Amino acid sequence: MSTSFSSLPIVSLAALSSSCSQPEDLETLVSRLNEVFSTTGFAYLTDLPLTYTHDDVFGVCNEFFGPNALSMDEKMKLAKKTFVPTNKNTYRGYFPPQEGDDNLKEGFELGTPSSRPSTSALVSPKFDLTEPNVFPASHARFQARCETLHNELQSLSSRLLSLLAVALGKPSSFFDHYLKDSLSTLRLLHYPPVPASRQQELICTPHTDSGILTLLHQDKTGGLEVRNSEGEWIPAPYVPGSMVVNIGDLMAKVSGGRWVATYHRVRSMKKEGTEMTGRYSVPFFFEPGLQCVVKSVDGTEVVYGEHLLDKMKGWVEFQDVVENAPESIVPERVAVETF
Repeated sequence: MSTSFSSLPIVSLAALSSSCSQPEDLETLVSRLNEVFSTTGFAYLTDLPLTYTHDDVFGVCNEFFGPNALSMDEKMKLAKKTFVPTNKNTYRGYFPPQEGDDNLKEGFELGTPSSRPSTSALVSPKFDLTEPNVFPASHARFQARCETLHNELQSLSSRLLSLLAVALGKPSSFFDHYLKDSLSTLRLLHYPPVPASRQQELICTPHTDSGILTLLHQDKTGGLEVRNSEGEWIPAPYVPGSMVVNIGDLMAKVSGGRWVATYHRVRSMKKEGTEMTGRYSVPFFFEPGLQCVVKSVDGTEVVYGEHLLDKMKGWVEFQDVVENAPESIVPERVAVETF
């Protein structure tokens, strides 16, 4: 159950970074992860086993959104069909800022580099969660960097998930099978500066995440806030050398409510007497396959593709497409055991 925390805990992943780690080091990490996901649902991760530094990650963002990066015309060639009806991509690719909406951001997202098309009934020409990635032409370096970052974060997430299985009293491989054809998504986000004439407190409204784990690289601008059990919004500023991790709705259900999916939002960070700047944020959503069936301890079950489509009804960049998605579909199922 979420507690009345006043700051996010810090969890070191040194045990995953060292080839000399002892079994007791991993046991300590398992215990620590269980503790933070049972109370705050959020934590800072440090001593990250990644080759990409904080600056590397936001260098990728700058290649797409920066002042010398892609023009709006180039970005719109990658836009989802919701925004450019003649484009073929419906799920991966670019989405522009939505004027008049509190979720003031533009983004570029990609899935698993080796994703395979699906014949599931959840896939339609109007909305395909398993479609291939799209990238700007003549930007091979950008594509390679995005795919490498996705692969590294997928690998780290898988290692964390094996520790969470142990925390729940299961073998470390317990969750492996239901991540076949994973839908994990890497999002490069840019929150443009809010015009001085626009009175706007939030640039991303309160929400929980839909999947298993979210790994977040955030820049030094700040603005992320997490809600505790008292209803207070607790700032979660950037901690040098860290990522933020949080539990998604799906993992909260799989754990039988033992772990919590915590509400969070992003506040506009304009400071008196300073020029307002934009914000970069790079969340990685670690998610199962389209047809994976997740069973909770109370006997209810959900097909992950259906779960995701339902969550997406509240996401501005997908609403027009989701309205046309099938209401009730029973695809070929991959069972997910729980406890």
